Amino acid sequence: MQGLRQADYLVFLFYFIVVAGYGYWVYRRKKKASISESHDYFLAEGSLTWWAIGASLIASNISAEQFIGMSGSGFKMGLAVSTYEWMSAATLMIVAIFFMPVYLKNKIYTMPQFLNKRYNGTVAMIMAVFWLLLYVVVNLTSILYLGALAINSISGINTTLCMYVLAIFAIFITLGGMKVIGYTDVIQVFFLILGGLVTTYIALNLVSEKFGTTGTANGFNLMMQHANDHFHMIFKKDNANYMDLPGLTVLIGGMWIVNLNYWGCNQYITQRALGAELKTARSGILFAAFLKLLMPVIVVLPGIAAYVLHQNGGFQTELLQNGELNPDKAYPVLLNLLPAGLKGLAFAALTAAVVASLAGKANSISTIFTLDIYKKRLNPGADERKMVSMGKITVVTAMLIAVLIAPLMGIDKKGGFQYIQEYTGFVSPGVFAMFILGFFWKRTTSTAALFATVGGFAFSLFLKFLPKMMNLSFLAPYGFSKDNGEGIFEIPFIDRMGFVFVICVIGMVLISLFENKRGVKTNGLELDGKMFRMSSSFAVGALIICGILAALYTVFW
Repeated sequence: MQGLRQADYLVFLFYFIVVAGYGYWVYRRKKKASISESHDYFLAEGSLTWWAIGASLIASNISAEQFIGMSGSGFKMGLAVSTYEWMSAATLMIVAIFFMPVYLKNKIYTMPQFLNKRYNGTVAMIMAVFWLLLYVVVNLTSILYLGALAINSISGINTTLCMYVLAIFAIFITLGGMKVIGYTDVIQVFFLILGGLVTTYIALNLVSEKFGTTGTANGFNLMMQHANDHFHMIFKKDNANYMDLPGLTVLIGGMWIVNLNYWGCNQYITQRALGAELKTARSGILFAAFLKLLMPVIVVLPGIAAYVLHQNGGFQTELLQNGELNPDKAYPVLLNLLPAGLKGLAFAALTAAVVASLAGKANSISTIFTLDIYKKRLNPGADERKMVSMGKITVVTAMLIAVLIAPLMGIDKKGGFQYIQEYTGFVSPGVFAMFILGFFWKRTTSTAALFATVGGFAFSLFLKFLPKMMNLSFLAPYGFSKDNGEGIFEIPFIDRMGFVFVICVIGMVLISLFENKRGVKTNGLELDGKMFRMSSSFAVGALIICGILAALYTVFW
């Protein structure tokens, strides 16, 4: 049934009051510290616990593109899309063990700060401007627009009005600083997981009822029986979805570039842990990794359930858009079947995911602009209070720009998940190459870093349009190209990222070696083998996650 009932609005109002009230309480409690120290405002330095860090990582990561886009991908291609979530869990372990010690040992608070310290101000400023444009034009707009569309499909509220309400709610939380975001994210994640599990529970029961049985376990078994092709993690070359997830590449290729760049070189994400000590940061990241293992249950299984129901006569008209099947409507359609009250809970979960992501992204935009542009170039003499004030102005400005341009970006035509991946994927390989060599190879030069930044983008564009210039069918037997249905053999997106990364690394090494011979000096970071040592509790947790991942890929290979 379309629209929300009184019980749904009451549940949602309860969620809003709890989050807003708790956020205001945290803000008042920490007010003196928050507005007197800019690092405390932007990073919540030393105040976030491990569970707050872990919850904030997940709340910032999971948004409408997962609930709507990934659920739609579950409908279309099945459990295989879970590789984005499950490989993230493995990636988080690498970030915790190798990346966080480097950041914390060298007192790195922003990604441009790292680039300035490791390379030079030119590289840092170029990337600061790039990240600001990417976060505002791509990320904020897609989160706002997709979130508004999803809420509109459930509640019937005008899409534009939804965008403004989401933006205002996110601004309210963001203006309290990183402490308020970090601790309110714990509540956001609670609603996100609880509401998501309720939707999955209902979806599995609907499958059971469709075949004359009851129970979620029966529903899952029936899904396995009636959509067995949707429960394989590794696609073969003849699979229609191979271009999206090209076989073993998701385990040993470009998927690592996607995840390591996102989780390890992304201000939006790493900022949650940069203000903590190493042990706390690692514990928080470990907690986030366990939560990532749960995410496919919440966002992918409902999409597969909708597929099974559709294949057996259900949702024949509800999933249509302009006369064509639209998988992205799977999750909203399921939400509309929830009873009053539970629908409000699911509505709150979706809103929590969107608002938390918006708040986290806005805070990162504020941090980069204030610390890396305003303080360094525009007003070097700015005191702590001026910096915090500028950070708040930046939050409001960025959100307003995103609301105004979101309807003009064509996000609904591309699909939110694809929209974000397409535009970030052109630069991710080069950025990650610049970071990873900057971390662990002291001889890497600034010129090499610029090559990776500019050259990585150029090579990504070249490989994107190469299939239109020459026939790449000779790569098909090796799985590196596939007919897109129009007689053109394209390189899968994830493989393309892997190729560009390798090119960037080779180019950076050659340029650095050449400049080293000419006597060019580099700014190596402070590294110590002892800083990478793990506590026994963290090591046990990491091994458990690796064991679970091995079991999942073995069972659903």
